[in-house]
Amino acid sequence: MKKIIYSPKAPDPVGPYNQAILYNGTLYVSGQIAIDKMTGTLKISNIEEETEQVMKNLAFVLEAADMTFENVLKCSVFVSDMEQYGRINAVYSRYFNEDTAPARELVQVANLPKYVNVEISCIAAK
Repeated sequence: MKKIIYSPKAPDPVGPYNQAILYNGTLYVSGQIAIDKMTGTLKISNIEEETEQVMKNLAFVLEAADMTFENVLKCSVFVSDMEQYGRINAVYSRYFNEDTAPARELVQVANLPKYVNVEISCIAAK
């Protein structure tokens, strides 16, 4: 049976989806963008700030499922400009131990919701 996971600290869904679904011990986290739930604003003044807010939002959802980044098996990273790869990766890498980091793909896309520069989703398990 699937369980809806919701964190009041992370941005509310803006469509017919949930922040995350837990099923048989596996957590499927919807893509997060750089919305700061406390202020309701997008944090997009630079790619580092934007990536940091995305990672915080992922952490809030993981926490609501009683998990951390150590539980993450795979991340999907969507970017609007591949030239930002190194700067995004510098922030992203602070959240994972290099030896146990999850699988990942990072792909450039034409557009993202609210025309942000980065969106990240993940799959985690206990």
